Amino acid sequence: MCLAVPGKILEIIGEDPYFRTGRVSFGGIIKQVSLACVPEARVDDYVLVHVGMALSVVDEKEAAEVFTYLKAMGELEELATPPPAAPP
Repeated sequence: MCLAVPGKILEIIGEDPYFRTGRVSFGGIIKQVSLACVPEARVDDYVLVHVGMALSVVDEKEAAEVFTYLKAMGELEELATPPPAAPP
């Protein structure tokens, strides 16, 4: 299932609103995300992210609520980075 996942912006990279990205934390998992659709987003804002693109800014309470629902549904596994492969 494809869902937008809430995350907190830790850092914004770039000045151009069409090309800026951000380091976003999804419950401790950090991913690089495009911020082109949310030019108003700032560090410490929460955004809903789908396929590497922040789609909207949400408040902290809404982000926590959505994150709780996704976790209960088991929809957050795809965020986890797989462990490194064991050497041969």
